[in-house]
Amino acid sequence: MDFNKSCVTMRSMPFWCVGNPLGDPFGGPVLNKIDSLETAKIIAWACKEGYIEATSYHDDDLVPWNPEEPEDDLDKNSAVYAKLCKIKEILDGAGVKVHASICSLHGNALFRDGGLCNPDPAIRALAVKKVQRTLRIGQFLGAKYYVYWVARDGFEVPAVVEWNKVYDYLADGLNAVTDYIEEKQMTNYIGATVEPKPNEPRGQMFLPSSGHAVGFILGRLKRKDFWGVNPELLQHESMCLLNAVMTVSYLCSMNKLKFLHFGSQIKAQFDNDFPPLIGPEGLKETVFMFHALKQIGWKGVVEYDCHMLRAEGDVDNQIECRKQFIIDCTRALSIALELADRIQPAKKGISQSSADLDSIQQLCNLPEVNLKRG
Repeated sequence: MDFNKSCVTMRSMPFWCVGNPLGDPFGGPVLNKIDSLETAKIIAWACKEGYIEATSYHDDDLVPWNPEEPEDDLDKNSAVYAKLCKIKEILDGAGVKVHASICSLHGNALFRDGGLCNPDPAIRALAVKKVQRTLRIGQFLGAKYYVYWVARDGFEVPAVVEWNKVYDYLADGLNAVTDYIEEKQMTNYIGATVEPKPNEPRGQMFLPSSGHAVGFILGRLKRKDFWGVNPELLQHESMCLLNAVMTVSYLCSMNKLKFLHFGSQIKAQFDNDFPPLIGPEGLKETVFMFHALKQIGWKGVVEYDCHMLRAEGDVDNQIECRKQFIIDCTRALSIALELADRIQPAKKGISQSSADLDSIQQLCNLPEVNLKRG
């Protein structure tokens, strides 16, 4: 059963959000790392309770990767295949739909200088093999999208980048995705996306914004219609002071907003990955983002891409605090949609400031305020 409220067709909670142990560069994990089967059970619980309808994952979230065995998923006697079968059984049993399959090209030290854009051709070839394995896992689980997160495809030192080659490397890597989908007749996939990010974990990324991603898709990829963008908002574009309302409106105008990754962010900071609406800023921007999507007529999947606050990691209730995190994300989305529905078209002939104040009064459900003494 889908969600189908306002502009949102389904709500997706990915494995990487639920399983996050809440470590950061200044301190180790707060929670224990949990097995992917345990994560699958939490996601299944959330679906049965009616909080979500779908999930996504990085390949490494589900099963370990051995670069010496790039096709272990095809061996029905392997531990990897057995675990994938158990995960599928748990998700299917709860009616969880698999939204997207994402290849982790950021975690393993082999990809410390990039994946698809790595200057070493052997590493680039290995990255393609890992992507193909992720596509096969997605086919097995019924994923609808493949996602290229820019991961470590970026740089710190421009003097060592092969600027005459690096975007050829990227085009080759992404075109290899659709070539493999076509070759293996993976009919479950209805599209693929680029998830741009300006920086972190690298100092600079080769596709830092949604505009860069759209330009690259239209200029360099063979299956232009198949590819789109899934911006992470408010986070990624806010890191470089761009506005989420403009981002979604632009992507819709280009017919490239395939789905949305959702969280909250303090502008111009590192990737906060706060839960939706949580933190000291972002309420108005979030609400008007959904207001714009409703006005445009876009409908699609909203996928949470965030983690609970490190302070909320409850070491004595490690499963329950993860469940509460899912509830909080879903509550935030429902609040944002409800607030967006309150905003009425601006009155004709009034100032832009008056129109903005009207919208805030509507958003807050305030009666007329007293302007004068007495």
